[in-house]
Amino acid sequence: MSSRSYNQEMEYLTRISDCCWRIKKGFVPNMQVEGLFYVNKNLEYLMLEELRNSCRNQGFGGFLPGVKQIANVAALPGIVKASIGLPDLHSGYGFAIGNMAAFDMSNPESVVSPGGVGFDINCGVRLIRTNLTEKDVSPVKEQLAQALFDHIPVGVGSKGVIPMGSKELEEALEMGMDWSLREGYAWAEDKEHCEEYGRMLQADPTKVSARAKKRGLPQLGTLGAGNHYAEIQVVDDIYDRHTAQKMGIERKGQICVMVHSGSRGFGHQVATDALVQMEKAMKRDNIAVNDRQLACARIHSQEGQDYLKAMAAAANFAWVNRSSMTFLTRQAFAKQFHSTPDDLDMHVIYDVSHNIAKVEEHMVDGKQKTLLVHRKGSTRAFPPHHPLIPVDYQLTGQPVLIGGTMGTCSYVLTGTDKGMEETFGTTCHGAGRALSRAKSRRNLDYQTVLDKLAGQGISIRVASPKLVMEEAPESYKNVTDVVDTCHAAGISKKAIKLRPIAVIKG
Repeated sequence: MSSRSYNQEMEYLTRISDCCWRIKKGFVPNMQVEGLFYVNKNLEYLMLEELRNSCRNQGFGGFLPGVKQIANVAALPGIVKASIGLPDLHSGYGFAIGNMAAFDMSNPESVVSPGGVGFDINCGVRLIRTNLTEKDVSPVKEQLAQALFDHIPVGVGSKGVIPMGSKELEEALEMGMDWSLREGYAWAEDKEHCEEYGRMLQADPTKVSARAKKRGLPQLGTLGAGNHYAEIQVVDDIYDRHTAQKMGIERKGQICVMVHSGSRGFGHQVATDALVQMEKAMKRDNIAVNDRQLACARIHSQEGQDYLKAMAAAANFAWVNRSSMTFLTRQAFAKQFHSTPDDLDMHVIYDVSHNIAKVEEHMVDGKQKTLLVHRKGSTRAFPPHHPLIPVDYQLTGQPVLIGGTMGTCSYVLTGTDKGMEETFGTTCHGAGRALSRAKSRRNLDYQTVLDKLAGQGISIRVASPKLVMEEAPESYKNVTDVVDTCHAAGISKKAIKLRPIAVIKG
């Protein structure tokens, strides 16, 4: 930890607009570019208080404050423009969660870092609409919550119900949602409304360890634990009627389902395996980093390419996982309402990735560049007319799904041209933690949290009581602050607000 005082640290930070700060070079050693972070007044206080506490040496359980992590990423070889922190930023492994960075593919020094993707590779959110209203669901809300809880396996050790042997797993890793489609667990149009059409083509299951496959095999089609959830939500507000209609959202009170999950133990193992290889590659290639959690390898090295191929396989696993849970959600609703998913209009509005690295084309200093864009705890938010977004959303921009925490609202945003210029088409991903899990368990009471949710009219089904405290709204930043900051900064635009009425958690 730096021995500089808080005032000395603050000399390197300057506010450049109402919701954006710059971190000047020199804040940490070897910065190649500046850092930027987006905050409003409330979030600014949290960010700077974290820095103040670190200067007092109060410790962060081994984690650096978010501002320092943004700056350390700015020191990585090959980074272009800036290391960028979104308003939901909080300390993470290597990169902060809510930190994105892009690396020039034409620069032989440029690196890929598993810490810039995260352990839960392609953790993401999917939103499914229905033609039901709150009036239809309210009388059977408890039964519907229980049906979802019964259909979707949840919790740490949960096992999937989708039949899966090692041959099927290999195929799923390679094919992503094409596997789900072939096996009858997805609709053809689900793919259209998914980043990368639900399949990263460079996936190579041979680059994935036997241990990762063993961990992943029983977990396909499971929600998992932590901040993952399936939530029944009501359209609470519509800010952009035209955009909402393009998504099939016609009115307030309409029911949607949001599923938040990732690649489970499979992705975790892929990341763990890669970090071991990256440490060796760094020694061989003399790559120096400010924080050893930022272990990385040259993009074009064997280790770099092996990681990207294994990461793509984990991303495909996560898409198959969310597709399997979409299938189970459709079944639960159809059973409860004695109907079919088709008649209930249970179409996927969109599926976004939060933890992923992708090769993309962007303008840097007036020139088009091919970049490897790391998004960790952040969401791609491409503007209208971008060739990589579905035909349905060409005029509105890409839908961006921002999950709240248990008991708070979620949002749908759209991508903007300004976001493309400033943040490589990236925006926030959720609320972002304000308290560590351990602190949440110490500070909050299980029954109090449940009573509060009941008071808000929210049904909850949870596999583990301690998770209730860890995931309580008090543990997180205010998601409305986060979304309003992105909207005010112009890096994405508010379209729809969703309010939870039932939550299923691990």
